[in-house]
Amino acid sequence: MENLLEKYDIPAPRYTSYPTVPYWEADTLSEKEWTDHVVQVFQRDHHLSLYIHLPFCERLCTYCGCNKHITTNHKVEEPYIEAVLAEWKLYTDRLPGRPVLSELHLGGGTPTFFHPESLRELLESIFATVDIAPEHEFSFEAHPASTTEEHLEVLYELGFRRISIGVQDVDEKILHVIRRYQTIAQVKFVTETARAIGYDSVNFDLIFGLPFQKQEHIIKTMELVGSLMPDRIAFYSYAHVPWLKNGQRAFDENDLPNAVDKRALYELGKDLLEQLGYYDVGMDHFSLEKDALFQSAQTGTLHRNFMGYTPVFTPLTIGLGASAIGDTTSAFAQNLKTVAEYQNTVATGHLPLLRGHILTAEDLKIRQHILNLMCRYQTSWQPGDQRDVILARLAEPVTDGLVEIGPSGVRVTELGKGYLRNICLAFDARYWDKMPSGRVFSQAV
Repeated sequence: MENLLEKYDIPAPRYTSYPTVPYWEADTLSEKEWTDHVVQVFQRDHHLSLYIHLPFCERLCTYCGCNKHITTNHKVEEPYIEAVLAEWKLYTDRLPGRPVLSELHLGGGTPTFFHPESLRELLESIFATVDIAPEHEFSFEAHPASTTEEHLEVLYELGFRRISIGVQDVDEKILHVIRRYQTIAQVKFVTETARAIGYDSVNFDLIFGLPFQKQEHIIKTMELVGSLMPDRIAFYSYAHVPWLKNGQRAFDENDLPNAVDKRALYELGKDLLEQLGYYDVGMDHFSLEKDALFQSAQTGTLHRNFMGYTPVFTPLTIGLGASAIGDTTSAFAQNLKTVAEYQNTVATGHLPLLRGHILTAEDLKIRQHILNLMCRYQTSWQPGDQRDVILARLAEPVTDGLVEIGPSGVRVTELGKGYLRNICLAFDARYWDKMPSGRVFSQAV
């Protein structure tokens, strides 16, 4: 393992998109170009997914790499909701028909920063403009310290059936260092209350590689998992990018486990999860056999997007809110990142676009290869693939037993699942055409 880590623990994208965000162009995607792509895919199928970014947090969690705005002033809720609804109207005014909402995710920040009635106002206003698909999936991210029974009841009434709880770790020292102020009792309360209300999918977000984290902490966290048995687990690698996120400078790199120790934390956590009955369904993700995520992985319909792994695929995703990302399959667009810029731009009657990318024919082929690898651990060759170039980049992974090459394509081995980002990198033509000159990505392993 040490030799493999020395070779493969390099900076690499997480591949929530292809091309990856650093390769998108700022100020080159016009509002008209983006909306033309939105309308084009909408005309084929009125179904869409919505991602709503709710960026506010009362405190800064220093491990966090998300776009957030720290404040204890809850008066920010109303003007932000007004801006999100105004942005949504800019889209619905352009759409040639009534949308059918298939998937909805509230991310942050801390969605449960918002008062339950504020969330009701936001969502009921959107629901008044759409038809809701019979087989829909609505989910939200929950901070255990700020999620109340009223939050859970209101969102359940509005059709939410999946909740993603940010557990991270249960050790008090680690939580203090990363400034994540929550308790095991709060995690239990949110989990048990959600289930009592009727939520049918509870997800825990866990992180390995945190400062001062050791194997004993992973064991303790997995004991909590075993006592509550959430339906899904996202077991993420901590991404240390202090050059992008200043909050991560609160601790030193020397406080983090080295590459070998970090990988051992993951392997231990994975083994404990499998002993509890969880199945590996994709990079960093595990689920119980009864969960829709496992079932979609078995049938080959699992999909990955900016909201993570999902059993629901719609070609059109619209992102609302500061920094939110939209995806038409043929194009990406990201909103302005700061709350003030976002709200001011929407107030002028324009979509608050920061940057985006229109995919070329080659981009689309590579994107599909990476999606196949991420969701099915294999991909098939397509006409026009730069097969010789890709095979040359995969030569070492093949020798190291990470991938197997067949006449029809590439298959990731069991060992290779731990190096999935490196394998995807071999297909990433834009990365190799213009390799980053500075620090851009987190470590691959």
